[in-house]
Amino acid sequence: MREIENLLERLPPGLADVALIIALLAVAVVADLIAKRILLRSLRAVTRRTQVTWDDALVERNVFGRLAQLVPALIIFSGLRFIPGLPDQLAVLVANVTVAYMVLMLTLTLTAALGAANDIYEGHPVARERPLKGVVQLLQIGIYLIGGVLIVAVLLDRSPLLLLSGLGAMTAILLLVFKDTILGLVASVQLTANDMVRVGDWIEMPQYKADGDVIDVALHTVKVQNWDKTITTIPTYKLIAESFRNWRGMSASGGRRIKRAVYVDQNSIRFLSDEEVERFKRFALLKDYVQAKEKELADYNARLPHATEAEVNQRRLTNVGTFRTYIKNYLVNHPRIHADGMTLLVRQLPPTPEGLPIELYCFTTTTAWGEYEDIQSDIFDHLLAIAGEFGLRLFQKPAGKDLEALRLANTET
Repeated sequence: MREIENLLERLPPGLADVALIIALLAVAVVADLIAKRILLRSLRAVTRRTQVTWDDALVERNVFGRLAQLVPALIIFSGLRFIPGLPDQLAVLVANVTVAYMVLMLTLTLTAALGAANDIYEGHPVARERPLKGVVQLLQIGIYLIGGVLIVAVLLDRSPLLLLSGLGAMTAILLLVFKDTILGLVASVQLTANDMVRVGDWIEMPQYKADGDVIDVALHTVKVQNWDKTITTIPTYKLIAESFRNWRGMSASGGRRIKRAVYVDQNSIRFLSDEEVERFKRFALLKDYVQAKEKELADYNARLPHATEAEVNQRRLTNVGTFRTYIKNYLVNHPRIHADGMTLLVRQLPPTPEGLPIELYCFTTTTAWGEYEDIQSDIFDHLLAIAGEFGLRLFQKPAGKDLEALRLANTET
């Protein structure tokens, strides 16, 4: 060390300062290479061997890489005092730039660490119920703002408190600039506090053409992957300001609703004949119903004030009523329909120009879309095919073949 000092003393003053500057830069470059190529690579190799996952998140977010950027800056900042011939103004400028760079790297490191913490949190099941990505993004924005103020203060060689005091006059402008951020923050807090939306929920928001699974809940936006695999991005505050449908309750219940009707041609509705009543007793799903109904109607008809054999004065079984009971018993005995604990109805709706609606209202034992559609289709396949056994015609608007048959009939007459 003494020999180096003697060598520098023998050099001209300007040349000695240049040599010191070159030496300082060389040390900074070497330290940077050691930090990045040796220490960082070794650290990454170690994290791959560990059983925990939190260190992998730190590596993926490059937290250690940004910390390594501080090493050459610290060396330059610390080595400036060893260059006595450096002009004061230049020394102050280099020192300020170096400190500003270190503040920038610390800011990026903190924001990356927050991102890694959120990644670790999202690996836990509770993150689906209480996503914190919006809060993390808000903290990152706050760190960026503080870092920006400190960088400007260091470069201008002014107190950061002086700059912060001047921000009071810019409050209105800041509120305007960060309007979406403020709205997003309030909406994120409300969505989380009220448990309105979770990642994985199926939501519908027709005004934004959104119908699918929520894949991300952030400070400014909520991303929905629609069933056609497109992505719809909705401003977070819109989920508070406007209505949307969340299907989470259906998924959690374990049953998905079927609510569909078959339309019966009202001209085919009639009373059952005795032969038909006897035939329906052979139906496993109708035997008990027909026998009980026969007794009920016989008792009722026997109590008429003026007993008569005229059928017009008696209560009788109808084909549509028997068909409705058949449908209900069919659903009750269906292995993929919830018969207990969930609503199961087969009801008549008001007649329409398209016929008399017989509506099925029940819940399947699965919420999987494909299985649900298969169950629903199988049920209606059966009902459409068996309706003729009850002497019923299902309504269908006349098609070309029907009109052609009508034209031929009119021609023959």
